[in-house]
Amino acid sequence: MNYDLIIIGSGWAGFNAALKAKDSGLKVAVIENSQIGGTCLNRGCIPTKALIQSAKVYSLAKKSKTFGIEVTNPAINFPEIQSRKDKIIQQLSAGMAFMLKGVDFINAEAKLISANSVKAGGKELSAKFILIACGSTPAELRQIKLDGKKVISSDEILQLRELPKTLLIIGGGVIGCEFAGLFAGLGITVTVIEKMPQLLPGMDKDISRKLEQSFKKKGIKVSTNAEAQPADFNNYDLVLLAVGRAVDTQGLGLESIGVVTEKGKIVVDEYLRTNIPNIYAAGDCTGKLMLAHYAAYQGVIAAENIADSAKPKKCDNQVVPSCIFTDPQAASVGMSEEEAIAKGIEVKLHKFDFMASGMARIMDEADGFIKFISEAKSGVVLGCAILGPSAAELIAIAGLAVSNKLSVSQIRDTIFAHPSLSEGIHEALK
Repeated sequence: MNYDLIIIGSGWAGFNAALKAKDSGLKVAVIENSQIGGTCLNRGCIPTKALIQSAKVYSLAKKSKTFGIEVTNPAINFPEIQSRKDKIIQQLSAGMAFMLKGVDFINAEAKLISANSVKAGGKELSAKFILIACGSTPAELRQIKLDGKKVISSDEILQLRELPKTLLIIGGGVIGCEFAGLFAGLGITVTVIEKMPQLLPGMDKDISRKLEQSFKKKGIKVSTNAEAQPADFNNYDLVLLAVGRAVDTQGLGLESIGVVTEKGKIVVDEYLRTNIPNIYAAGDCTGKLMLAHYAAYQGVIAAENIADSAKPKKCDNQVVPSCIFTDPQAASVGMSEEEAIAKGIEVKLHKFDFMASGMARIMDEADGFIKFISEAKSGVVLGCAILGPSAAELIAIAGLAVSNKLSVSQIRDTIFAHPSLSEGIHEALK
């Protein structure tokens, strides 16, 4: 079978690339060795947030008296929580399959045979272009091995059918913190160990400090500047290894056809081309920002460049929001205060505490803040960090400001609705 484009992987990069390529009139095949939707839909963004929402509802039920509502003895039905999560995945999976109508979907292992051919499902397929979007897997540590029972990854913890009483999480990054908040919200005794000096390494330090305080108030034990020792595992029912993600290119045959990699990551140029001109790569396998929305952006750019290789677009948008679905949520975009200062930029900070927000008080979620970083002389917004209710939604406003180089005065002159969480952005910049 001959195609214009073969895409290996149907995660957020491959899926969005396929839609764009199809709309551009290309004949497309997608090869997927697991479920449609890749990590994001099946083992990442969607299932974790579905479980987090259930934990949130349970927390609200427990404090319903605060809102003048009497709820007697709310209880956790964990199998039902998991069933709801699975149903959401199934519904979204069906929707994605429907959107890919007109694209040949091949559920099989893929192996590169040459620059223009791929073996899948016992057949050899050929194409003018190939896009590799094979994603990533949970990273491991040399001294700590996953056994799928006591020591598990984020993949396995999403499939639990009963809750442990105690949970040790190794890694206080995005994945570790989201699972810490989730399981603590379900009443589990949680301990987080992070080898760096703060939770969420690389995130705004004010967010990290405030989130750690919030975790401790909820009974989560946090140890930073610490290393986990296997000897300690006996003190816990379950150990989650959450130390990031690693590129997953094993068995793809990259070496056999000469695709250049660096520490396992596929090397691409600013147009997402590998060293072989008609082979592109997008998403986690490029080792850039391992975020689903950035993978989607890369996938679309790659597909556009394949469809019109005479006028390639650069994949150079670095204004990428980072969102952590803890309780309270954390989010950031653009430069952090630390990054701006390190670059020698004279900055001005603008901060608003959710304690002063009418809507946050109404929601009983007033723990957190909005912090903008602007260039002192020009007033141009450089970045933003938010900890608090709906931070993942609010950060989009800041992203627009950073992308369009808006000034503090331009946002300040905009009328925001009252009462709303978003007016906190206006208040921060007053």
